[in-house]
Amino acid sequence: MTNGALSHLRILDLSRVLAGPVCTQILGDLGADIIKIERPGEGDDTRKWGPPFLKDAHGNDTQESAYYLSANRNKRSVAIDITKTEGQDLIHKLLEQSDVLIQNFKTGGLEKYGLGYDDIKARHPHIVYCAITGFGHTGPMAEEPGYDLMAQAMGGLMAITGVADGEPMKVGVAVVDVMTGLYAAIGILAALQSREKTGKGQFVDLALLDCTIASLTNIAQYYLTSGTLAPRQGNAHSTIVPYQAFETKDGHIIVAIGNDSQFARFATFLKQDWHTDPRFITNQNRLHNRALLVPEIQALLKNYTTDDLYKALQDIDVPGGPVNAMDQVFAMDQVKERAMNITVDNIKLVGSPLKLSDTPVSYRHAPPSLGQHTNDVLEEVVNLAPADIDRLRKTGIIS
Repeated sequence: MTNGALSHLRILDLSRVLAGPVCTQILGDLGADIIKIERPGEGDDTRKWGPPFLKDAHGNDTQESAYYLSANRNKRSVAIDITKTEGQDLIHKLLEQSDVLIQNFKTGGLEKYGLGYDDIKARHPHIVYCAITGFGHTGPMAEEPGYDLMAQAMGGLMAITGVADGEPMKVGVAVVDVMTGLYAAIGILAALQSREKTGKGQFVDLALLDCTIASLTNIAQYYLTSGTLAPRQGNAHSTIVPYQAFETKDGHIIVAIGNDSQFARFATFLKQDWHTDPRFITNQNRLHNRALLVPEIQALLKNYTTDDLYKALQDIDVPGGPVNAMDQVFAMDQVKERAMNITVDNIKLVGSPLKLSDTPVSYRHAPPSLGQHTNDVLEEVVNLAPADIDRLRKTGIIS
């Protein structure tokens, strides 16, 4: 039990891989009952996306990869074959006791099983139906499959990522999937709020491509405003200088100067008169003369260790920070204080960034094994008798 803000909600999760699971993990952390529907014998594709895999008590690999573990806590796994009529019937029975259905099948993929939006709306008008696809349910590309890497490429993110004279680069994680999961959670919560007034659910249509474009914010607006393309700057910023990574004696540090006062303090610390030099006195001037200023900064910063320089920047109230690897991240006192490394059922996981004072997140379930909760959910939610559950298992409808 939980007093989470969403503890009154039940969500039927037919999604897999990352965008949908990210969304439902967020909602689950906030208290919603997430029922994860998986294919008998197969489950979520990411279960096999390793190594590394979770180890059992004997040190052997389980079927849960680190990738799967990252987005599937606070869920109950129910293995149902939705390609069979009896499996589809079970989905409809579960929907009678649910508030939301989320899925990330290709556009039209669930219609053949009677589980498309129009079918669900006709039988369960209260359901908020969220569909995540590569390109959405409208437009000439609606029926095309879509993946994070495709969205990063086609949506403009790769073109703006990477060093200026190098090849376009993807972001180091499937960031489009993550952002789409966040937008999906927002859309679902908005639709549920609307249902409070109307009593009706609605269709929430999320596309990886759309979310990529929206995420480009000032870079996309740069083009719309000027008609020109923002240059690829590597770790530098397209419109702020200095705002990038610099090499130190023993690593790298970022300097993120956002205004002229910060730049004046930075210049004074380095015993330079840049803040009075007409070429560098304002950000606009620094931007125009980036090629002159940045090498001078770099030559000086290489004389400092990362830790000494970070402390110095803190002392003069100039934004900056070390470029940390994951072991350094989780060793930070700040990260420990914010409970970003948690343990659920002896499994180490990344904590939720949501900190609510009255309805805090809770960690009730570790990422489940395939079909771990099939019996419990069908007995509790659908009121199936043990004999009926045994029959469905023997016929392969569930596992």
